Amino acid sequence: MLGLAGFTPAMVQAQQGQQTEARKKLQDVQRQIETASKRQAATAARRAELNAQLAEQAAKLSRAVRAVRDTDARIAAGEQQLQHLREQRAEVQEHLHQQRAAVADLLRATYALDHGSDLRLLLDDEDVARMARALVYSRYFQQDRERRVRALLTDLGTLQQTETEINAQQAALQADKLEREKQARTLTAQRDAQKKLAAQADAEYQSDADKVAALQRDAKALDQLIARLQQAIDQAARSQNKASRAGPVGEGGLGSANIRGNLPWPANGAVHSYGNGVLIKASGGSEVRAVAAGKIIYAGFLRGYGLLLIINHGNGWMSMYGNNEALLHEVGAQVAAGTVIATASAPTGINTGEYFEMRKDGKPVDPRQWLRRQH
Repeated sequence: MLGLAGFTPAMVQAQQGQQTEARKKLQDVQRQIETASKRQAATAARRAELNAQLAEQAAKLSRAVRAVRDTDARIAAGEQQLQHLREQRAEVQEHLHQQRAAVADLLRATYALDHGSDLRLLLDDEDVARMARALVYSRYFQQDRERRVRALLTDLGTLQQTETEINAQQAALQADKLEREKQARTLTAQRDAQKKLAAQADAEYQSDADKVAALQRDAKALDQLIARLQQAIDQAARSQNKASRAGPVGEGGLGSANIRGNLPWPANGAVHSYGNGVLIKASGGSEVRAVAAGKIIYAGFLRGYGLLLIINHGNGWMSMYGNNEALLHEVGAQVAAGTVIATASAPTGINTGEYFEMRKDGKPVDPRQWLRRQH
């Protein structure tokens, strides 16, 4: 009892009560921490699941867009072919009309010769020379008639074949248009699903602090991706014993004086700064174009950037195109300046739109300094 010397029983009891209360508070805090940790883990799991669903849905939407574009191209080519066949039919019909008229003239001339002079000469005329000339003319008319009849039959066959091809082309076009309608309905459904998922993903970030933290994580993920890509590029250059500055955009690469401030914008729309790049309020489904020639080194989904496409322009230069609805080329494809590489997602809020960024040696640069001045 030496430890309790100088304390009354009441004081000891009060101290024990305080200790018990402190233990309860500590236990409450521990339970709150545990509950918060579980909630954070559950939120992280939901976000991860939503990101996985967004990636899957983005791939579905991209396939739907590409299917529609492919069908549109097939329909356009089919319409052009149909027009060509119709023009060919008109030419054959005109030629056929001319051949028919020529054959009719020959038949009338032959009839007149046979019944007018040739037969009479053979029976009555004693002039052998005139008889010989008449027979030569008769044979000439017969040969020409046979040639024209053969040409007439050829034209008739060509016309029949052309009519068959026209009918087949019209049937194929009708099938393509029906398929296009079906694909359009699928595309609308995929767009609605994508919009719904994106709204669910945004709702997971309840506070501005959460959103800032998410943006920082996304930017870090992009930096890591760029670093890996640059490492792969450098390794490939070393293995081929080539200098990486030999870029595909031409002598001097993107850094040449005649390029700075003259690159075309990748999409049309209002522009404002965002992160290390810019957001372009391009209309949904509009075309996104490469700002310069290069090789596609990444084409896929990245959290925070949606469907992302990255082009290596050589000499350490890269351009990035994010928040796309569809990617139209695969990794490894060489593209020229102005090539349509993607289609844009429809803007749904302030911080949405086609994302564009440029980097030199892995470091972001202001793209406005390299793109043409907007009026």
